[in-house]
Amino acid sequence: MTQEQEVKKSMQGSIDQFKEELKNIRTSRANPSVLDSVRVEVYGSSMKLKDIANITVPESRQLLITPYDANNTGPIGKAIEAANLNLSPKVEGNVVRINIPPMDEQIRKEMVKKCREKAESAKVKIRELRRKFNEIVRKQKQDNDIPEDIMKKEEKMIQEMTDRYCKDIDCLCSSKEKEVLEV
Repeated sequence: MTQEQEVKKSMQGSIDQFKEELKNIRTSRANPSVLDSVRVEVYGSSMKLKDIANITVPESRQLLITPYDANNTGPIGKAIEAANLNLSPKVEGNVVRINIPPMDEQIRKEMVKKCREKAESAKVKIRELRRKFNEIVRKQKQDNDIPEDIMKKEEKMIQEMTDRYCKDIDCLCSSKEKEVLEV
């Protein structure tokens, strides 16, 4: 794998992780992905909610969770409460219903703030990768494995990738902010 491919793969990994974190930020519409991080204790082990139940959106502000095994309804409700997502599940027979309350201005601002914090932390990871790859290139130059002009070219490529991925993070963040602020 070339240096450029390695840089791209590492930075793309940070972007993918940031996208996953954005899914957990609440918007005014019901979105099943807010439950992606929920793990339920069933059958003596911890399992992902989406592996033991079907999650649907019957209305724009409601999630309906239908377990594949009706005995898991109670543990699912408890797991959602324990996940600290500010959601209140209601166990109704063989299903769990979650009504998504409308967000007031304060909650919206809080979600935007959370989004920006996650974006900044993703950019920090990208910059750490830049530092790491620049050190590798400088070490190669120091060990006389590569000439100075190649080192400069590699550093320039690493900086261009850093700029591009940081810009991608900003774009993802601003589109999520629009989604959050939408009434």
